[in-house]
Amino acid sequence: MSSSKVLFGFHAVGVRLKTAPQSIIEVYYETTRRDARMRQFLDKAREANVRLIEADGLRLSKLAGSHGHQGVAARVDPVAQVHSLDELLEQLEAQGEANPLLLVLDGITDPHNLGACLRVADGAGAHAVIAPKDHAAGINATVAKVASGAAETMPYFMVTNLARTLGELKERNIWIIGTSDDAPKTLYQVDLKGPVALVLGAEGAGMRQLTRKTCDELVSIPMKGAVESLNVSVASGVCLYEALRQRGG
Repeated sequence: MSSSKVLFGFHAVGVRLKTAPQSIIEVYYETTRRDARMRQFLDKAREANVRLIEADGLRLSKLAGSHGHQGVAARVDPVAQVHSLDELLEQLEAQGEANPLLLVLDGITDPHNLGACLRVADGAGAHAVIAPKDHAAGINATVAKVASGAAETMPYFMVTNLARTLGELKERNIWIIGTSDDAPKTLYQVDLKGPVALVLGAEGAGMRQLTRKTCDELVSIPMKGAVESLNVSVASGVCLYEALRQRGG
């Protein structure tokens, strides 16, 4: 059985063209779309010697499982990535990276939220995103589309027992910082320059109780308006970019 999958949208397919063109089996494109963005995309595909197949909108929608394909989709082979969180952390240590930055998502089941979190994690230079196998969204075409290519570049590890994994991160001297509306400190009062895992829960429900208890420290994001909380992808961006700022990014 083939292990190929489908990517769709200019960002998702474009990142694969840039980072691993040899993994692309074929690219489908909508012939009725002739704007500059499509022309530029096709030029890059031809430069990469990728097989191009003409298609109409209906075929693309069926292939992508979505109407949001923007006129492009691709069948691709999987790209070799690190297979476990331990392997990634050992690679970082071997490369002299003493201060890993990790994003932990507890209970994020919406693929649009996951895709947006992967995108912001990639942008902020996080090393991985971690989530439990239960109560979490997996990588699918929608996630890849929303992530705008970050699903291809950002390691995403789904672990069997999140609390145990956080405990193992502590043994590696990674500080576990959870976000909570009722935390006594704000995000801007903690040191994020060292090895850190930032833990965020679903909007409204927050982190599960066991996850909360496992954290070394809890912080809040200041809320000055009428709304009580931020979307998890926005909160992830606030937290990760504060870490990036503190690290001189």
